[in-house]
Amino acid sequence: MLQQTTTTAVIPFFERFVERFPTLASLAAAKVEAVVAAWAGLGYYSRARNLHKSALALHAHGGFPRSHVELSQLPGFGPYTSRSVASLAFGENVGVVDGNVIRVLARFEGRDWEWWKPKIRDQVQVRADAWVSGVLSQDMNQALMELGRTICMPKSPACPLCPLRLSCLSLKQDAVALRPLPKPRRARETWAWEPELALKGGKILIRRNSQAPFLRGQWLLPGPARPLKKKPARFDYRHSITHHDIFVTVSLGVRTIQSDDKWIPLDELRHYIPASLVEKALAHAPGGIGAATRDVQTSAAAHSPVARKHRRRSANPRR
Repeated sequence: MLQQTTTTAVIPFFERFVERFPTLASLAAAKVEAVVAAWAGLGYYSRARNLHKSALALHAHGGFPRSHVELSQLPGFGPYTSRSVASLAFGENVGVVDGNVIRVLARFEGRDWEWWKPKIRDQVQVRADAWVSGVLSQDMNQALMELGRTICMPKSPACPLCPLRLSCLSLKQDAVALRPLPKPRRARETWAWEPELALKGGKILIRRNSQAPFLRGQWLLPGPARPLKKKPARFDYRHSITHHDIFVTVSLGVRTIQSDDKWIPLDELRHYIPASLVEKALAHAPGGIGAATRDVQTSAAAHSPVARKHRRRSANPRR
């Protein structure tokens, strides 16, 4: 969850998630749709799918491997996550490189790293590994990350409070604001998406997204997507996912049904597609269909196990 998301934002999601899936076995036994639904609101849903895949692999393995090399073979375990788990959970003597650590090391050591490039990232990793040499990696890694989060901040760093200030090369050079180098922004892409809303007997048609670059491979409403050179004159709503600006026009009915399409109960839609992109599509559906679909989903949410549990707690508060 901490990939791409701040600790403050993650905490309530994490608490609800581990209450729902308290053990590796319970997570592995769950359907991937239930895991994605429990992730709803955090975005970057490939993380939830990778988490479920890794849970299946780890449960079959009988538990966690303890080295970052072995952990890196799991879905979703890149260099940062595998080293974090290996160091913080199992004490392996490896450095952890996240945005906070890059900022601290670049400033302290006076490095003008192009840290977004793989070869340079390897150099940063070498320096991070050197910082944990001969000390407890759990303590040093957490200290560097916390230093970057609370003192060596991107803007308005609190240099007078920094325990490293007397040896910081960037502070001596009056170059703290210049490091780390900013990553070049990825060019934004403009897309048109025309979702087709097909309803039948309380069910809605969904399709695996194989054409649009946003939410690729995930369940979506059927309908074509195409790149645009400029903003269209007419559309129902605009939505952004990473570097994609999506202009959406909703229609009723579906042009063609494909063999791998799926009809699902409308009240289960959020289990398959938690993205707000689709909720907005339902809200903008012509002919008042959107209001009806919202009523069905709201009713389903109100009668979900989580909602019932919350009502029981409210009715019987702890004394």
